[in-house]
Amino acid sequence: MASWFVILTILLPWIGAVVVWQMGLRPFTRRVVPGTAVFFALMTVATAAALLTQTGTAVLVNLPLGEQFGELTFVADGLAVTLTLIAAVVGALAVIFSLDYMRGEADLGRYYALILVFIGAMAGLVLTNSLLFLFFFWEITALCSYGLISFYHDDPKAVAGGVKALIVTQVGGIGLLVGALLAYGYWGSFEISLFVAEAARLPTAVLSLIAFGFLAAAAAKSAQFPFHSWLPDAMAAPTPISALIHAATMVNAGVYLLARFYPAFADVVGWTTAVILVGLISALMAGMMALASRDLKRVLAYSTVSQLGLMVYAVGIGAVFAAQFHLLSHALFKALLFLGAGAIIHAVRSRDMGQMGGLGRTMPLTRTLFVIGALALAGIPLFNGFWSKELILEEGLAYGPLWAYIGILLAAGLTAAYTLRMVWLVFYGQPRADHSHVHEAGLAMRVALLTLAGGVLLSWLVVGPLSHLTEATLPAHPIHALTLGEMVVEIVTAPATLLALLVVALGGWLWWRHNQKPLADIPPLYRAATTDFGFDWLNGRITTAIQSSAVLWQRSQTGQLNLNAAAIVVALAAVLLILMLMT
Repeated sequence: MASWFVILTILLPWIGAVVVWQMGLRPFTRRVVPGTAVFFALMTVATAAALLTQTGTAVLVNLPLGEQFGELTFVADGLAVTLTLIAAVVGALAVIFSLDYMRGEADLGRYYALILVFIGAMAGLVLTNSLLFLFFFWEITALCSYGLISFYHDDPKAVAGGVKALIVTQVGGIGLLVGALLAYGYWGSFEISLFVAEAARLPTAVLSLIAFGFLAAAAAKSAQFPFHSWLPDAMAAPTPISALIHAATMVNAGVYLLARFYPAFADVVGWTTAVILVGLISALMAGMMALASRDLKRVLAYSTVSQLGLMVYAVGIGAVFAAQFHLLSHALFKALLFLGAGAIIHAVRSRDMGQMGGLGRTMPLTRTLFVIGALALAGIPLFNGFWSKELILEEGLAYGPLWAYIGILLAAGLTAAYTLRMVWLVFYGQPRADHSHVHEAGLAMRVALLTLAGGVLLSWLVVGPLSHLTEATLPAHPIHALTLGEMVVEIVTAPATLLALLVVALGGWLWWRHNQKPLADIPPLYRAATTDFGFDWLNGRITTAIQSSAVLWQRSQTGQLNLNAAAIVVALAAVLLILMLMT
C-alpha cells in the first residue's frame, strides 16, 4: 500500500494534467476544466497526506530500468514527505484560488495542466532516491516554471521572464548533472543514500567538484546570489503561480538539495563557508532591493530571495532541521502573501504600491489575512515565522561564525522595514488613485487565503512531531528532536531572542524615521538596489549570449539528411581517433 501512495502522489496530478489539457481543447468541456483540476489537486493532497503514515528509511518503490539507468527508487523520509505535502497543499490552494483569479482567461487547459505536472514533478524530485531521476524531475519543474511564467505569451515581458528563468536555472543545473555523473562513474550507482553514506571514500578533488556543483545548482534553483535576478522577472506569471512555484515550492528545491546532501559535503574544505556566504549575501541584497521597489509582487519576490538566503545560511551552519522548519513556515506565509497580493492586484488592476493606499477600508478581510502573513514574515511573536526564524538565529549564535550572525540579524531588521513599508503603502493612509471599482476577494480566493492564514497561525505547533520524524528518518544528519515545550522555553528564555526582536523594532523605526523611503538618503546604495546591484545587467548579457549562440548553432541544422549524416560520421571518426591516441 505504501508504494501505491508514492506512485499515486506523482502520477495522479500527471494524469489530471492530460485530462484537463484534452478537455481544454474541446469547447463543450472547457467549462469544467477548473473543477477537474481542483479534483485532481485535492486527490494528490490526500495521497501525500497518507504518506505521513508510511515514513521511514526503507525503499518503498523499486523499479529496475536496466544497466544504464540503474534503479528508480523512492524513499518517504521526513524531509521528502514534508516537502511533498507542502507542494501538494499549496498547489491545491493555488488551483482553488485560480477559480476566481483566472476566470474568463483563455487557454485554461494549458494553465491547469502545467500546474498539475509541476506538482507531480516536485513530489518526484523530493521522494526519489536516484540522482539521475532527481535531475530528471528537477528539469521538469524548470520546464513547467518556464511555461507558466510565459503563460501570457503575447506579453514580451512574460516571455523574456520565462526564458531568463529557464536559462539561469539551467546554468546551475549543469552542476547537478555533472555531480550525478561523477558519482555514477565512481560508484556505478545513482543511489542517493549510498552516495551520502560513502561520500568520504571519494577522492577529495572529485567530492569537492560535486559539492560545489550541487551548490551552484541549488543557488540557481533557489534564486540565490549570484543567480537571484531571474526571480523578480518571473513575477510576470499569473499571481497564483508566483505563490505556488516562486514562493512555496520550486525555489525550495535548492534548499532541499543542500539539506539532503549536507552529511556528504559538510567536511569538504570551504563548502560550508561558501554556503553561509551565499545565504548571507542573498538575504542582505534582497532585503535592500525590497526596500527600494514599488512593485508589490517584486517586493514579495525579493523577500523570497531573502528568506531563502536565511534557510541556506541555516544549512551552512548545520542547522538542517531549523532550515526545514522555516521552509515550512515560509511556504505558508509567503503563499498567503502572494495570494493576498493577487486579490489586491485583481481588484486594483495595478501592481504599483504608489497607486494603492487606503485599501484596508474596502478590502478588510484581505487586509487582515495579508497582515497575518506580514507579521509572520517580519518575525513577530506567536506567528510561525517567529519560531522558525528564532531557531535559526539561536543555532547561528551557538554554532556559526559571529560575522555571519551579525549579518543575518541585519537582514532580519531589513525584513521588518520593507514589510512595514509594504503593508502601510497598500492598506493604510489615503488612497493615491481612484479605488471606486475595488472589491473584496471572491469566495474561492477567500477559501485559499483563510486556509493559509490558519496554517500561519498554527503550523509551529507541529515542531515536536516534525523534529522527531526527521531525526528518526535522517540518521546521518545532525538533527536533535525537541518537543513543543522545549522549543518555546528555549526561544523565550534565550537572550538572543530579545536581541533579534530589538533588531526587528529598529527595522520598523528605520522605515518610519525616513518617511517610507529608508534607502533614499543614501543615493549610491539606493541606485544600486534599484538596479539589482548590477546582476540583472550581467545575467541579461549571459542570457543574450546563450540565445545568440543557439541561433548560430541553428545553422548546423540544414534539413538535408545527407549533410547531417556526414556530420555524424565525421564526429564519430574524430571521437574514435581521440580514444585511439589516448590508449
